[in-house]
Amino acid sequence: MTEQPSPRRAEAGTAGQAADAAVRAAAVRSALQGVVDPELGDSIVDLGMVRGVVVEGETVTVEIALTVAGCPLRNQIRADVERRALGVPGVAHVVVTTGTMSAEERAAVMARARLSAQERSAVTTDLPPTARVLAIASGKGGVGKSSVTVNLAVALADRGCTVGVLDADVWGHSVPRLLGMDGELEARDKKMVPLSLQVGEGVVRVVSMGFLSGEDEAIMWRGLVLNRAVQHFLEDVHWGDLDYLLVDLPPGTGDVQMGLARMLPRTEVLLVTTPPVAAQKVAGRAADMARKGHLRVAGVIENMSAFVCAHGESYALFGEGGGRRLADEIGVPLVGQVPLDPAVSVGGDAGRPVALTDGEAGAAFREIAERILSDVAPLVEMSGCSARMLERVEQALGTVGLS
Repeated sequence: MTEQPSPRRAEAGTAGQAADAAVRAAAVRSALQGVVDPELGDSIVDLGMVRGVVVEGETVTVEIALTVAGCPLRNQIRADVERRALGVPGVAHVVVTTGTMSAEERAAVMARARLSAQERSAVTTDLPPTARVLAIASGKGGVGKSSVTVNLAVALADRGCTVGVLDADVWGHSVPRLLGMDGELEARDKKMVPLSLQVGEGVVRVVSMGFLSGEDEAIMWRGLVLNRAVQHFLEDVHWGDLDYLLVDLPPGTGDVQMGLARMLPRTEVLLVTTPPVAAQKVAGRAADMARKGHLRVAGVIENMSAFVCAHGESYALFGEGGGRRLADEIGVPLVGQVPLDPAVSVGGDAGRPVALTDGEAGAAFREIAERILSDVAPLVEMSGCSARMLERVEQALGTVGLS
């Protein structure tokens, strides 16, 4: 004879399931703090965009309220929500539904954006609101961050984009040499004019300390002076009509990184790591810094992956899996893996980026650029979304005499 559960036991079981669902829903909300609206530069939870989280077994349904029905960032936000929610233990399936904010909800978002603008003291730049700003970051030096920056820049330009490169690694500026560029920055209307490099149908515009000082001259700046230099590169440059601005950050989590988060809160971060666990863990700190500064981490690029010899054999000289582990750990996509290829350093020394040549490394950079364009940070028309809201915030701040 089968024993039937008592009503009391059944009620206890139901109560336990409800408690477990509540704990999991809270964990999902906490994870969604890491989803940052790239235009407003704040967590979608803090912005009030997460209307509800419902847990049913291993399935989680998240309702997101967008600023407008046709928000062009809808797919990006949806993908970020799915990745973060799937990182919560016990969650196997995520359903994201979207709605539109009411007038009252939009007013609340504007109020928070206004407060955030006051707190961050964002600088005024010539960057168009449609330009995607991608900071190329790493937790440590020696992972090929600058090489990744210039190769992505030329690969995007080769696809017809207008790409700015801000060499914010003031101490260790190497972008001019890697691109084979030299000369001096000229001024027009009291602002610097970037040096330009035509690439296919596109163009790369570069600002670097390398154009203002000798290649062998040490830059001995720190703290406020260092931040002020980066601020000049943002405020006092005729960037023009850019599609992308790539910012080559110095390694680590210091003054420049924190200053950029304050001065340009629309920045998104691409993390560069190498396969070893040590490099992965240090890069994880850079991700943590970005999120504490309310910057969206867009993805991970693994550089110096396996070496492929002329006979086709693959050798993991520096280990393997660091990029994938980091991407999974912080809940972002692994955008691509660049093999260890002598052609990268040879091309850098000669000022001919490998992304414009044949070979495994060149193909890898071109694939990453294509993924950036199609998925990671696609170009979108922002006329009906939060970029316009930000312009209104800036106008409102100007009318009350704030800077």
